[in-house]
Amino acid sequence: MNAIELSLFASRINAICGQMGMALQQTAISPNIRDRLDYSCAIFDVNGQLCAQAAHIPVHLGSMAYAMHDIVHHHEWYEGDTIILNDPFMGGTHLPDVTLISPVYVDGELHAFIANRAHHSDIGADTPGSMPISQNINEEGLVISPTVIGKDNKLINYILDEIVSGFRNPGLSKADFMAQFSVNQIGSHAIRSLISSSTDVSFKQSLDELNDYARRLAQATFQSLPEGKFSFKDVMDDDGLGNENITIQCLITINNGDITCDFSGTSNQVKGNINCPMSVTAAAVYYCFRCLLPHYLHDCAGSFDFIQLRIPDNNLLNASYPAAVAAGNVETSTRVVDVVLGALAKAIPEKIPAASHGSMNNIAMGSDKWSYYETIGGGMGASKNNNGCDSIQTHMTNTLNTPVEIMETHYPMRIKKYAVRRNSGGKGANHGGDGIIRHYQFLEDASVTLLTERRYHSPWGLNCGENGKAGANRLNDKLLPAKTTIHVKPKDELIVETPGGGGFGSPNN
Repeated sequence: MNAIELSLFASRINAICGQMGMALQQTAISPNIRDRLDYSCAIFDVNGQLCAQAAHIPVHLGSMAYAMHDIVHHHEWYEGDTIILNDPFMGGTHLPDVTLISPVYVDGELHAFIANRAHHSDIGADTPGSMPISQNINEEGLVISPTVIGKDNKLINYILDEIVSGFRNPGLSKADFMAQFSVNQIGSHAIRSLISSSTDVSFKQSLDELNDYARRLAQATFQSLPEGKFSFKDVMDDDGLGNENITIQCLITINNGDITCDFSGTSNQVKGNINCPMSVTAAAVYYCFRCLLPHYLHDCAGSFDFIQLRIPDNNLLNASYPAAVAAGNVETSTRVVDVVLGALAKAIPEKIPAASHGSMNNIAMGSDKWSYYETIGGGMGASKNNNGCDSIQTHMTNTLNTPVEIMETHYPMRIKKYAVRRNSGGKGANHGGDGIIRHYQFLEDASVTLLTERRYHSPWGLNCGENGKAGANRLNDKLLPAKTTIHVKPKDELIVETPGGGGFGSPNN
């Protein structure tokens, strides 16, 4: 296969992932999937190695890339099957992220796996939004171990009905799961069509050549990095249950293109829900190194062959069952990015930006009648060549905001203000991006859970750049903790001010 043929093949399988994502957006019902685009789609080979992905959610995709090998080899597959799972200790991230996986057979032979993962605002937790201040995994909602939900390319309705039976709006949840199931059928059909149309080179051979190409590009990039040991340490604000200033430390060793990320200096797993399964930590690390690779590199398993992780058991970043993990996927993953980039800044200081806002600024809310969840962006860190972007999602998520019109139409609230948080970015030769102000007014009684970070520790600047401003959460002008559950009444007002990004370079230059 020549370079042009390989490029065309890569574009075609990437396009299948994009097609799946578009279909999921258009057929799902909930604003979380339809409007915020909190979903991801990918293709894997018969061994569970990543082949292709769309430009969806990094924490979804990296964790699937890490975990799919074990999922594939611990399940007996049949043509026409689809399995469903969300168990963080069996290949998931946190319970709201539900994954559907389908094998792709052609003429009785297994050729690939199709997967999509979407965030559901209700997964059966006691608190609306299913992002509680939890102490163990069983408080976070329904745990779904790998379960066959489709047989002979048909959805098994009674199993799906059992899954959604305890949710606040089972009809809405079922519709979203049906959309996910249908999307896998679309992807499987597209893969079969691609295989049938390929006459000169087999699908497997094309995947092998694509992986080899990615491996060569990654090796060349990583071999260009300076050799040595580079360490960085940062902290999480808290775990919501009394533990504060929780350490994350990474020692990166670069040796002739081989990279080891050792997190042995990181705190043990904690009581609260900021623990990470290993797959989430891997996603954050992979993301950082993917940012160093050429933009034209095709994302597949070969890109990550030179990266090794060392994390002790029962660690914050390699939590053991039944640790609570709801916020590990969203908050701790962002801090892992900060720590890895902080270490890399010591190796390649001209290429690494200052810290971005460092939180997905999660807000989950609802009552016994409705459930909603969203993340809020913030300021991007500045770099040597550019100011940081204002009011944007960064690093481990790239979801959209829910439009104000959609929120006010579907939920009993008003958005009184949605604006850039001016002057919250750190000053520097290049200044950090500004955060966001999101001002809610509630029209009915509701329960609200906030899972936020960088409220007590500001995003750091680089090269004498100033830190960005820390975020703040307020209810009726009263300051709230970074992580809390509150009960609101009609006319109560909640204001979330998200952090700004760090500056780069001395502001006096």
